[in-house]
Amino acid sequence: MTEADADLRAASETAVRQCLDLRPDESLVIVTDDKRERIGEALYEVAGEVTDDATIVRYPPGNQHGEEPPAPVAAAMQACDAFLAPTTKSLSHTRARGDACDAGARGATLPGITEEVFVTGLDADYDAIYDHSAAMLDAVGGADELRVTTEKGTDVTFVRGDREWLADTGAIADAGSFSNLPAGEIFLSPASATGTYVVDGTMMPHGRLDEGRELRFEVEDGYVTEISDEDIREQVGAAAEEVGQDAYNLAEIGIGTNVGVTDLVGSVLLDEKAAGTVHIAIGDDAGIGGDTDAPLHLDGIIREPTVYADGEAVDLPQP
Repeated sequence: MTEADADLRAASETAVRQCLDLRPDESLVIVTDDKRERIGEALYEVAGEVTDDATIVRYPPGNQHGEEPPAPVAAAMQACDAFLAPTTKSLSHTRARGDACDAGARGATLPGITEEVFVTGLDADYDAIYDHSAAMLDAVGGADELRVTTEKGTDVTFVRGDREWLADTGAIADAGSFSNLPAGEIFLSPASATGTYVVDGTMMPHGRLDEGRELRFEVEDGYVTEISDEDIREQVGAAAEEVGQDAYNLAEIGIGTNVGVTDLVGSVLLDEKAAGTVHIAIGDDAGIGGDTDAPLHLDGIIREPTVYADGEAVDLPQP
């Protein structure tokens, strides 16, 4: 076994045995695609040592994060006890993933995962991630309003309404539970938001932004009204041709709690978990407590934010 194969196996052991806590009498479906096959196969190999009922399902990469997988894939996810989904495009905010969890399946999506991020992100202290996430929930969970500011021009206020904060800690042993892997964030689908946010960290399709590059978004009454970047503007506009204004929905505010992520690497999956950062997303929120269906979910990571819960500054975890 090569060193790279050994690293993939170690990360797969963490995902299958620790985070998922897969049992011998359970069924597991691994959903992957042509570009993430090695990760899918590594997970399948470890899972096959735990249960005789492990299946791997592969399909061509989707065109957009949040796009629904083929119907047979969705059916397989809904019929299993547990699932793991290392895919090029995110299944996190799809009906397929939500329906699977509603049916009692538990699992994790690994959107855009690379072998480097898989190995790095699963080599983490998940007990510490859980503790930092719980502390952040205590700090912001009961606030009616959350305000985020930065020296680069972010000043946006989120209204919680009747929505609840959720935590992504990597603990997915209970029926119906869900997480990203790598894990480490708390997040909210706000009832509304107004202001400006400036992404200076990572955002697709650009990856990690070069020093000094910033993407600016204007938000009014829960919808993004202006986007400074042409590529992202075209991406959201294409989705709007299908679902109208819902494509511009301000879908999520999240706070990273993974103190093991010491620098942004250009992967949204990992970078949005970085302790001391905030991420804000456009598009679909139906899978995270909202009511908007859209064929995209675009996260932008913001460095060095200040967060206020009902006017009081909150101490964020730091790497």
